[in-house]
Amino acid sequence: MRRFGGAVDFGRAAADYGRHRAGFPPAFFDRLTGQIATQPGQRALDIGTGTGSVARGLALRGLTVTGLDPSEALLSEARALDGAAKLEVDYVVGTAEALPFADGAFDIVTAGQCWHWFDRERAAREASRVLRPGGVVVLAHFDWLPLPGTVVEATEALILAHNPAWPGAGGCGVYPQWLADLARAGFSELETASFDINQPYSHEGWRGRIKASAGIKASLGADATAAFDSAHAAMLAERFPREPLLAPHRVWWTIGRKPVPSAPQG
Repeated sequence: MRRFGGAVDFGRAAADYGRHRAGFPPAFFDRLTGQIATQPGQRALDIGTGTGSVARGLALRGLTVTGLDPSEALLSEARALDGAAKLEVDYVVGTAEALPFADGAFDIVTAGQCWHWFDRERAAREASRVLRPGGVVVLAHFDWLPLPGTVVEATEALILAHNPAWPGAGGCGVYPQWLADLARAGFSELETASFDINQPYSHEGWRGRIKASAGIKASLGADATAAFDSAHAAMLAERFPREPLLAPHRVWWTIGRKPVPSAPQG
């Protein structure tokens, strides 16, 4: 399957990613853990964990969490953030398409803001393999929305001016194709949910958030990134001088369950 985007290395943006990229809001974890009826001590694997936003949210709710990512630079940021939060998550370098874990090792597998980067067919099969029967997979996104007149719309236009090849503009934060990925891998009882929020950012925070995105520091060189950031700062000062900025976002997720084998007929 075609992956989203081209040559992108989030490790280059690890510091900005860890400092400025807002994690999934607490309301997401409150709704999700109620929806799938988590229990303290359940084993969760967060693939594509990055700086550990989803992993920490689950650990805060009493789950035993492992985070996996191919970038050691991002995992280093995750460990630092966990230390500040006095949480323990076990981080492992690896890929979603070849998980280094035994069959049935986890109760929950999550993928936050990353499913589009994977070979989705292989990743879905691997998620099913490492889940116990009856276990749950969760694919989640926390995406900005380029609504008319917002700072997000203006920022996306500026990103495209500096990186015309960026394929991420104009999103709506909903991913119906992910349901087909899960269905093809044998997951059942598929559900989706979403809610919208205005995420507050300082000017510095929004600039850092955008630098950490796929369209800027993860794919442009240092000089091009600096040129974009200078233009971004000027645009914010001129058009959106008040702080905090309110950036519209959508939280969206889908879940699926690994079927429990039927008892043999006797």
